Amino acid sequence: MPRQPITVEVIDRIKPMIFDLATRYRKTLRGCRYADIRVGVDEAQSAAAENGGSKHSSRDYGFAVGIRALSGDGMVAPGYFGRSLGAADLDRLHQVVKEGLRHAHHRARANAERKAAMGAEFGSLADAVTDCSLAPIDIHQDVVPAVFEVDPRSVPLVELVAFTTEISRACSALDPHVQYTSISAFTLLSRELFCSSEGANIDQSFAVTQGSCYLVAHGASGAQELYNYSGHQRGWEVLTRGVQEEFIRFPDFPTFCAILTKDAVNLCNARPLQATEQEVVVVTDPHYNTLKAHEIVGHPTELDRAIKMEASYAGRSWLLRNLQHTQVGKTIASPLVSAFSDPSLPGFGHYRYDHEGTPVKRVMHIDHGVFTGFMNSRQTAAVLGVEPNGSYKATDASLVPLIRMSNTVFGPGDRDPQEIIREVTQGYYLVGHRTPSIAESRENFRISAMKVYEIKQGQIGELFCNGGIVADTKDYLMKVDAVGNDFRLYPIPNCGKGQPMQTKRVGNGGPTMRSRARLTGVRK
Repeated sequence: MPRQPITVEVIDRIKPMIFDLATRYRKTLRGCRYADIRVGVDEAQSAAAENGGSKHSSRDYGFAVGIRALSGDGMVAPGYFGRSLGAADLDRLHQVVKEGLRHAHHRARANAERKAAMGAEFGSLADAVTDCSLAPIDIHQDVVPAVFEVDPRSVPLVELVAFTTEISRACSALDPHVQYTSISAFTLLSRELFCSSEGANIDQSFAVTQGSCYLVAHGASGAQELYNYSGHQRGWEVLTRGVQEEFIRFPDFPTFCAILTKDAVNLCNARPLQATEQEVVVVTDPHYNTLKAHEIVGHPTELDRAIKMEASYAGRSWLLRNLQHTQVGKTIASPLVSAFSDPSLPGFGHYRYDHEGTPVKRVMHIDHGVFTGFMNSRQTAAVLGVEPNGSYKATDASLVPLIRMSNTVFGPGDRDPQEIIREVTQGYYLVGHRTPSIAESRENFRISAMKVYEIKQGQIGELFCNGGIVADTKDYLMKVDAVGNDFRLYPIPNCGKGQPMQTKRVGNGGPTMRSRARLTGVRK
């Protein structure tokens, strides 16, 4: 008889067993100082359509376990074990996790022994190798339910297929300039269990719904490709009704896609933006600042990057040269600029505990122009001697967590965004983000916009395509002279980091901002 698919309710069945293994069984492993176990279950379905026809659809589940042990008789080091699971593993899960815990412990002991031996081999160079320690946190036992009106699992798959197909058909028929449409939607219910040898027992659930729209239109200026996402940590109602919350606002998904289609048509007939050698006044809208916050605030304030743990494949951070030379406490932006990461805000970046059980808190990165700190894990917090702030996350329980953005944003100001534009005699208004290009240490950036409008005498003028701005990060932030009160949060569904690559959904955003930068575009 075929086995039934795994559902999120399986966590109720296995929770006592996982907690027992993390607390009681861990004590039987000689030299194991600490262990944690993560179990994740996802139930998801998706559909996609191209040019008015159904492309694919799926309904599936994910089931995985990840284990960390800190072990050693002298020096202490970490060891990990991760595995994707299936329905056949459920009846033997106790044995799988028990063996995985032993495996992680043996890896940790081997790691510790090798590190301890480095002193004789490398002399003073080995002084850089130290014990792996975790900064202390409050230990919690908690259950966090998912928030939704329409259970993601209750929507018939045929409804997703019809929904995406009809939107693709409508967008294709909207204008003769439209050459290609790709519309996709997915909705899922996810549940995560975290148990540690310190006594943590945290059960968190999340509902996530997302729509993606990708279009190609061809006109006088050539082909224009636009893509954008609508999404929230809610149920299927996100796409059928839209979202109208304080910080997150989307129309229903058919309207969302129709608006993007009209933008693509307008852009394919707009003149290309001329690049400039000199700086000009630039006003950037909240959606453009979403990607800017992601690239020049989010990634360089992840402490594993800053202390060179990912330098070989992802780069460093100009905010921390070494432990003696950092930008902490120094002015790096205008007093009008603040930026922070806050998992307690709604959207894709929301959660209450990270993947080592640390309760979340707002992490200020820039406080009225002064750089104040990084996102961290318990291990990296111990390196700097600071308090953990709940930023250690993995995209799947089988993978080792990394320091990741949550909702990383520019803080709001107090100015009317229309007034910010009216004050500009000659400048440009950048609306929506497209593509980033970032320096290895994030000290320079180049980000293109969906739309660029000329501003003349305080009025929005001609629309241009294929434009953006390029600037030195600190110089750009120091020149910010107006910040709007129109703070918004947007979903970023594809933030990549790590080896192997972990793609994570995060939230980014901000208000309207005004500064100075050079324009990118065509050259005369």
